[in-house]
Amino acid sequence: MTDAQMGLVVATPAIIVMAMLLYRMGVLQKGGVAIAVMASLAIAALLFLEQ
Repeated sequence: MTDAQMGLVVATPAIIVMAMLLYRMGVLQKGGVAIAVMASLAIAALLFLEQ
């Protein structure tokens, strides 16, 4: 596993956790959380598989 892939493995869950925290604080709505999670997973999968 390359350094870039390790970065994706660490950063993607951090983005998802941050989206959940923002939802719990009332900053994001459910739709925003769903879009943030789906987009981060899609980008991470794409970048992970390209390397």
